[in-house]
Order: sequence, then C-alpha cells, then structure tokens
Amino acid sequence: MSTVRPSRRSFAAAALALALTAGLAACGSEDEANADTAAGNGTVTIGAQAKDIGKVTELKVEKQQAIADLVPAAIKADGKLTIGLGALPTGFPPLAFVGDDDKTLTGAEPDLGRLVAAVFGLTPEINNATWDNLFVGIDSGKTEVGFSNITDTEQRKEKYDFASYRQDNLGFAVKDGNAWNFDKDYKKLAGLKVAVGAGTNQEKILVAWQEKLKAEGKTLDIKYFADTPTTFKALVSGQIDAYFGPNPGIAYQISRTRGTADAVRNAGVHSGAGETLQGLIAATTKKDNELVKALAEAINYLIANGQYQQWLAAYNLDTEAVQTSQVNPPGLPKSNA
Repeated sequence: MSTVRPSRRSFAAAALALALTAGLAACGSEDEANADTAAGNGTVTIGAQAKDIGKVTELKVEKQQAIADLVPAAIKADGKLTIGLGALPTGFPPLAFVGDDDKTLTGAEPDLGRLVAAVFGLTPEINNATWDNLFVGIDSGKTEVGFSNITDTEQRKEKYDFASYRQDNLGFAVKDGNAWNFDKDYKKLAGLKVAVGAGTNQEKILVAWQEKLKAEGKTLDIKYFADTPTTFKALVSGQIDAYFGPNPGIAYQISRTRGTADAVRNAGVHSGAGETLQGLIAATTKKDNELVKALAEAINYLIANGQYQQWLAAYNLDTEAVQTSQVNPPGLPKSNA
C-alpha cells in the first residue's frame, strides 16, 4: 500500500499530512522508565500517551518459557529486546509517534514490540531513527528487531528475515452513515467519485479499475486534492463518495473524528501488493540471526490468546488482521519493488 517505492514506507506521506498534533520529533531512544516497564510484571499497557489515536488498554501477557527458549542466547543475554522504529522526524500515526507527554514512543508498532518482549520475558527497549537508519541499526546488530510498518519483499529477503503480523492494505474511507462497501469488487465503484493521492500506488490501482469500467461502458470519476485533510473535508461535505488511501491513515482519521459530524468509516480494503498477492507487514531481523522463529511463535501466541485482536482494535486496525504469523512468507516481487 505504499505511496513511496522501493522503500514501501506504507502511507507515510498521507499519515504525516494528518499528523496535526503528533508532529514532535521522537528522541533517539526511549527511557525505560516511561512506557517500557520491567519485564515480568505480566501487564503491558497499549495506547499509552496516544491522545485519542489509540485506546488505552492493559493486557495480561505472561512470559512463555517455551517461546523464550527459542530466543538466541546472544540476544537475550542483557535481558532486553531492542526494538527499532523508523519514525523520525515526525512519526506516522497511528503506527508510531510521540505521545502527549512529548516523550513516550507510542503507537501500534512499538506496542506490538512490547507485547512480543513480554512473551519473551524481556524488557523492551525502543530505539527510534530515520527510516534509512532503522535498517542500518538492524544491519549492525544494534537493533534486534524492527517493528516499523516494514513490508515483506523478495528483495529485502536477501538481507533480512520476516515474521508477518499485519496485512499491508489500502482502504476505502466513506462518510459515517454511508452504506456503500467495496466488498473487494471494483465493479462497485461504477458511478462514484473517488479521491486518491497523485503519483501513488493506490492511484495506479484505481486508474486500472477505471479503465476496466470504461471498457464495460461504466464510469469512475477520479478526484485529486491538495492534501489529505482537504480530501477528508471533501468526503464529509459530499463532494466525493469515497477516498482510496493507505489503510492505517484511514484508521487514524476514524479515531480523530469518531462521534463528530466529520466521522468516517472504513468501507473495505484491498491489498497494497495488488490483486494477486496479499501484502504483509512483518517484524524484521538481520538474516540468519535465528530470532525470526521466536518472533513468529510469540505473535502466534498473542493471536491464539486474544491480545493480538485487542491490540488491533485499540488502533482501528482490525481490517489488517492475519490468521497466523508466517516466517518469510511470499513477499512483494522484485519486479514490483
């Protein structure tokens, strides 16, 4: 669902445009005394300091010894799991941003890292960097795992291992109360006015659907606006029927507008990798450092025991749920990168 290739920093541009209140630059690493409490207390708070973007939820997560035993000794020797974010300078809500205390790194991505660390019985240490430096940290071993909306791609598999945890989706936003749904059927776009960002992956997909509808004697009116906030104003005012954009950015807008006259809802998703492959977001480690299996097992434990679903719900990301975490599943082909 990227608007930027080849890095596949899914929806960064759209989310940054929406981040009116979350634009503070994050520190390079987070003080463990803040959100990253000591391992072993059995409780992880998600949505901490997340303003109205994430629902504050306390989840019980006990150390699972059989999974902890899969963590390489060299990684768990210091009692920490070093988690990398690529959210500098401004963050990208609802996935990773500085909280309302101006210091806590919060959002869906660091929170999942905290949940996984709890399964391992390790203390999470969050390191924030620019997107490029996130990968430098993984390459050097300073960062043990990246949780930063990283898309699984075949090109990246040459250097990294992946444990999937979210679908990489685009979404359709409509005004709350509008009964229209996409239902993964482009024919349902016939006769609609749909906004999309210029020069994006989603524009490419939408234009292809427009051509298909034209061949069938039907219309799809594609609209463009200067920025994402203007697009949502057009949506709630009735100038357009739907907005096709990065799914997490839509989740963010749902959080911001819930209960107001500007409320929107998600009317359906489409894989950011296209019709033939479900794109996946994955925990990312240095290749062959043997951590990836433990990560997948920890995520699958959270799925089986319900914490995973509560984590997604806290950030309105239910539409990106996976049934299971996979180790190095099929990724975006090199020809699409």
